[in-house]
Amino acid sequence: MGAEPHVWNAVLAHLRRAHPSMCRRWFDDIEPLAMAGGTLRLLVRDPIQLRYLQQRCRKEFTEAVQAVLKLLVAVRFVGETESEPAPGHLTATNGNGAGRMAEGAGSVTGFDDDMLLSPDHSFENFVVGPENRLAHAGAVAVAAKPSRAYNPFFVHGGVGLGKTHLLQAICQAAVRNNPDVRIYYTSCNGFMTQFHDAVQAGQMNEFRHRFRNVDVLLIDDIHDLGRLDRSQEEFFHTFNTLTQSGRQVVLSSDAAPNRIPDLEERLTSRFNCGLVAGLGKPCYETRVAILKAKAALRDIDLPDDVASFIAAKIDTNIRELEGAITTMQGLAAVHCTSMTLEVAKAAICPDTSATAAHLPTIQEIVDTVTSYYSVRLSDLLSKRRHKSIALPRQICMWLARRHTRYSLQEIGGYFGGRDHTTVMHAVSAIQAKRDKDPAIDHDVNLLEQRLTRSDTK
Repeated sequence: MGAEPHVWNAVLAHLRRAHPSMCRRWFDDIEPLAMAGGTLRLLVRDPIQLRYLQQRCRKEFTEAVQAVLKLLVAVRFVGETESEPAPGHLTATNGNGAGRMAEGAGSVTGFDDDMLLSPDHSFENFVVGPENRLAHAGAVAVAAKPSRAYNPFFVHGGVGLGKTHLLQAICQAAVRNNPDVRIYYTSCNGFMTQFHDAVQAGQMNEFRHRFRNVDVLLIDDIHDLGRLDRSQEEFFHTFNTLTQSGRQVVLSSDAAPNRIPDLEERLTSRFNCGLVAGLGKPCYETRVAILKAKAALRDIDLPDDVASFIAAKIDTNIRELEGAITTMQGLAAVHCTSMTLEVAKAAICPDTSATAAHLPTIQEIVDTVTSYYSVRLSDLLSKRRHKSIALPRQICMWLARRHTRYSLQEIGGYFGGRDHTTVMHAVSAIQAKRDKDPAIDHDVNLLEQRLTRSDTK
């Protein structure tokens, strides 16, 4: 099959049709090898990608190969060598605390499903913005020089802002930098579950060896440690053992150390003695860049106007942005179309309820104004100040303030992350221009009529 690229292309095409949200651009790097004994071997050179495919994608690839070849064959993902695990280990665990060792450089067995390293969660795929720059820089430094840069390294932020991405990126980069490094990566719940199981089974020596005999320990969601005195006591000693022997500890939390409820003061002080970096909500420009990066990872051509629209509508977290791309991808596949602005609107803006039908939405205002002035949404939300863009933008803000219930801050956030003073200036500027310029007054009146018509959608 390796000599028939058109057959493999057909397999990839089948995967993209049947499982669009699973497919990634790097699937093109997979190389089909000879088929023997009813098994097709697929060469995957990157060990992180190899583990991921083995754990998550075997069924889908097998189905695609069988559909194209019309044969009952199996699929086997292999690395560049099929020898025993190479030196260097990664460790992961699922939420129940069942950990296992995973090879670092070339082996392929390893991570339990719940804590499987995602190839998406690499430094190359992390979009850096003003709200995460320090956390990203700290993570890169820790991965390059464990225990010699920042120890401990503590990253905190809300749901879906990139904490797990950074921890997994540290794992991947550290192993690629040094295949012999010993890493243990788990959730706080995993740590606590393993601790309780070890106490009940009388296996504390094994437990302590597992967590204290590593070069880098990464614990996700350490805020779950609060209110559990015995677990805090054990983690305190684990933390001390590692840091005092010059080994790296990386922690993530939904809050800064001094804001974690019921966390002992001695742990709070130790968490604060290293680098503590926060992750904030991505600004408009960062959200656009994230959408473009997520789309490129899936080999999707996402037009600028579509990215601008989604970024303006979703300002919560990165998971919501990725979910929007997945929804759009599904709708586009169903309707056999590309990722157009219409598809984005259908995915992001469900029909408004009848109770709110008399009030236009900000998106309806934007659509009406951009259509009237023939400007692009991406330009309207950008930092461009040319009169042809600035005037429609100010009119949008004036209409939003007059015809919606959003605050000045909320309106500014919609228009490219501008602050409330910008909206106040826009409102006063348009009011003044209406008084002095009949043409602008006519335009605004006409736009208001279009927005308040009973057939406005």
